[in-house]
Amino acid sequence: MHRAFPSFRTDLALDAMYSIRKLHALVVGQNKDTDVLCGQLLASAVPVSPADCRSCSDPCDVGHEQYPSRFDVDMDTQMLGSVKPYHRQIIISTGKSDWERDITDNKQSLASHMSEVISHSHPHSHSHNHSHSTPSHGSKPASPPANAKGVRPAAGIFRTSDSTKTSVLNGSHRTLCDEDDQETVLVFPDYKVVTDVHRSLDGAQHLWDSAVDPSVGRDGAFLEKSPLKTWVLPYACVILLCSHKKRDNRCGIAAPKLEHAFIQSLEHQGWDADTQLECPSITMGSALEELEMTPEEREECINTQLRGSTEAKRALILKTSHIGGHKYAGNCIIYTPSGSGVWYGRVTPHDVESIVVNTIIKGLVLPPLLRGGLNLSRPNCKSLNDW
Repeated sequence: MHRAFPSFRTDLALDAMYSIRKLHALVVGQNKDTDVLCGQLLASAVPVSPADCRSCSDPCDVGHEQYPSRFDVDMDTQMLGSVKPYHRQIIISTGKSDWERDITDNKQSLASHMSEVISHSHPHSHSHNHSHSTPSHGSKPASPPANAKGVRPAAGIFRTSDSTKTSVLNGSHRTLCDEDDQETVLVFPDYKVVTDVHRSLDGAQHLWDSAVDPSVGRDGAFLEKSPLKTWVLPYACVILLCSHKKRDNRCGIAAPKLEHAFIQSLEHQGWDADTQLECPSITMGSALEELEMTPEEREECINTQLRGSTEAKRALILKTSHIGGHKYAGNCIIYTPSGSGVWYGRVTPHDVESIVVNTIIKGLVLPPLLRGGLNLSRPNCKSLNDW
């Protein structure tokens, strides 16, 4: 399909604008601390890459899509530490790429029902839409204490056990269910897909009890008479792009351009890039609930399937509702079968190839783009893809 690219003169103007911003960031001290940032991440056992985030020349000479000239992004504020800890994040099927300003405003939606269930079941674990936003005005990200060598670990790097909060997002994937009133939900960092979730208060309660409640382990509760079906996701990574235009127009602009760039780069690397969820029974077989085995055997089966997903050269790319920090658009979250979640900000199509090569394929974090992340600390591992 033919796409019209901006004129070369416009490309130069936009690249010059971003170059000026980067120079300003250097002057105010943002970029000169990159080595210190790498040291902090390494002190936290986060596998990092020293590679340049931008894979093309400046100005761009390979035809990457550009953001509009008025696409204003905060290049001054420190991004690392702008993601608040959470225990789980769920992505609900809607088949859309934009939603009400607050996804719970639609009282008939599963997001609204989940909000009610979480508020009653675990009052302090609720966080829909924007709880991971940047720190409030006047506050700074909390800084962990220095280690024995005097190196201060990076803020914004947390574990699943550091919080009981649940993040609820809408996603662009269509439901896999035959019934119109049932949704398909992705659960992270568990890296699972749950189908047959009824769009009702009862359906939300079933999902909470089976897969979302912080007291439930990664292998799930598998309650008797539960209508839900669960599979491990058959992808080597899941890429989430904030596209919530009604919250901030920049996200609505950035997401489709980043999606196109990710598809091109992944396919160039010989990967498949899907923008809709494949029925998991095709590649993963029977649902976990249908397997007659002991809890120990089920846990081993799940781990085996997760390791298998790591080896697949397949990525799922979805657009999501507001994740917070739209001033850092484009915002991107990358989840891996090993349970890591990498939050990147200020991502442009120029950065995508480096993200694909270094983070998705090699399992290494690019510090200049990092906002924070879940389970990024991997002691004794060389990459996020190791076990």
